[in-house]
Amino acid sequence: MSESGSGTASGGGQPAAASPPAAPPRSPHTAPLTGTPLVLGTLALSLATFMNVLDTTIANVSIPAIAGDLGVSPSQGTWVITSFAVANAIAVPLTGWLTQRFGQVRLFVTSVLLFVVASILCGLAPNLELLIAFRILQGAVAGPMIPLSQALLLSSYPPTKSGIALALWSMTTMVAPVVGPILGGWLSDNLSWPWIFYINIPVGLVAAWVTWRIYRPRETATRIVPIDRVGLVLLVLWVGALQIMLDKGKELDWFNSPEIIALALTSAIAFVFFIVWELTEAHPVVDLSLFSRRNFVTGTTTLSLAYGLFFGGIVIIPLWLQTQMGYTATLAGLTTAPVGILALLLSPVIGKSMGKLDPRWIASLSFFILAGVSFLRADFTTGVDNWTVILPQLILGAGMATLFLPLTAILLSGLPPASIPAASGLSNFCRITAGAFGTSIAATVWDSRTNLHHAQLVENLTPYDPLTTQARDSLAAAGLSPEQTLGTLDRMVTGQAAVLAANDFFWVSGFLFLSLLAIVWFAKPRAKVAALPGGDH
Repeated sequence: MSESGSGTASGGGQPAAASPPAAPPRSPHTAPLTGTPLVLGTLALSLATFMNVLDTTIANVSIPAIAGDLGVSPSQGTWVITSFAVANAIAVPLTGWLTQRFGQVRLFVTSVLLFVVASILCGLAPNLELLIAFRILQGAVAGPMIPLSQALLLSSYPPTKSGIALALWSMTTMVAPVVGPILGGWLSDNLSWPWIFYINIPVGLVAAWVTWRIYRPRETATRIVPIDRVGLVLLVLWVGALQIMLDKGKELDWFNSPEIIALALTSAIAFVFFIVWELTEAHPVVDLSLFSRRNFVTGTTTLSLAYGLFFGGIVIIPLWLQTQMGYTATLAGLTTAPVGILALLLSPVIGKSMGKLDPRWIASLSFFILAGVSFLRADFTTGVDNWTVILPQLILGAGMATLFLPLTAILLSGLPPASIPAASGLSNFCRITAGAFGTSIAATVWDSRTNLHHAQLVENLTPYDPLTTQARDSLAAAGLSPEQTLGTLDRMVTGQAAVLAANDFFWVSGFLFLSLLAIVWFAKPRAKVAALPGGDH
C-alpha cells in the first residue's frame, strides 16, 4: 500500500484534481446505511461517545461532595479521577487486539453495557476504596468505546461522506468535556453525587440496544489471536506508572518526591522494554506498525501536541476564574461553555468540505485560530469583565472544529477498514496521554510562575514605595486593622501574580500553536481525503 495520493499539483502541494481508484464494491453486510437506520445508528454511537467523554470530566467538580460524603480528604478524593484515567489509558490501545478477538459490534455493545453496570456500582459505593475499584472497572471497559464508535460510524457512511461522519463524531467529543463540569456541579448541588453516575443508565441502555439492533448483521470477522501476556503486563506497568505520576506530580512536588522518581523510572524502563517487545512479537497487543505510516505519524503527533496545549488552557481558565476572580463553579462552567457553540455549528460545514479541501490547510487555519485565542487570553488583567473572558471561548470553538476533523482525516487516511479500530485506539491513546501531560505541565507552570511573580511584586511593597503607602492608607481609612491590611495587600499581589503567570503560559502557547504548522505539512496530500477507509488500493 502507498500512502501517497494519485498525484499532486506541481509546485503547490495541493491535491491533484484526479480522483483515486474506485473502492471495491462492499458486501451487503458492510454497505453504507441509509434512511432511518443511518440516523438511529449515528445517534446511538454519538450518545455512547458523549456518555464516555462526559464521564471523564463530570466527576471533577464533584470531588468535594464525594470526599465529604465518604469522609475522606479532597486529595484522597482525587483518586476517583486518577483511577478512571489510568484504567482508560491502558484499555484504549488494546482496542485493535480486542476487536480481532470479539468483533467490533459485540465488543462495543459489551463495553457500553459493562460501562452502565460499573456506573451503577460507582453510585452505590459505600466507601472510597470500593468507589475507586469500580472507577477502575469503568475506565477499563470504556477504553474501546471511543475508537469503535468512530470505526462503526465510518462504516455506516459511504467513503465520500466520511467527512460528515467524522464531523458528527467530533461534535460529541468536543461538547461533552464542556457539559461535564456544568452538569456535574448541578447534579451534586441539587441532587447528590451518585447521580453523576446514574445518568449513564438510560443513555447507555438505549445506545446499546439501538446499536445491537442496527449493527449486529454488520459484525466484523473474528479470529483467535494469542494473548501477548508480556506486552500486556508491560503496557499496564508503564502507562499506569506514567498516569499516576502525571496526576500526582504537582501534589507531591514532582521530582523532589521519591514516589514520583520511582514512578518515572518504572514507566521509562517498562516503556523501553514494551517497545522492544512489541516490535519483535508475532502477535503484539498494540500494533506499533501503524507508526510506519507517514500520515498516521504526522496526524497523531500534531493532534496530540495541539490537544495537550489546548487542554492546558482548558484547565487554567476555570481554575483562575474560581481561585482568583471569585467565580463560583457553576458560573465558571457557564463562562467556558460558549466554546461549544461554533464547534457545533462549524463541524458539519467542515465535514462537508473535507472531500474538497486539503485537510492540511484546514488544520493550519486551526493553529492560527488557537494561537489567536491564546494571545487574546495573554492580555487578561485582574479587572477583566465577563464578556472579555467569554469572547476567546467563543472563538475557540472554531479552532476545535477545524482541529479534530482534518487531523483525524489525515491520520486515518489510506487505512483499510480492518485497521481503523487499532489506528483510532492508538491515536486516541496518544491524544489522551498528551492531554494528561498538558494538564500537569500547565498546572505546574502556572503555579511556579505565580510564585515567581509574587516574589517579584512583593519586592516593591516597601514603606518607601508611594503606591504601596497609598494602598495601605486607603485600606486603613476603610477601617481595616494592620493585619487585615497586610492580608488584603497579599491577596491583591497574589491575584496580580496569578494573572501574570497565566499571561506567560498563553503567550508561549500561542507561539507553540504556530510552530505546529511546521509539522502538519509533513503529511502527504491525498486526492480525496473523504475516502478514508480503504483509501489505498
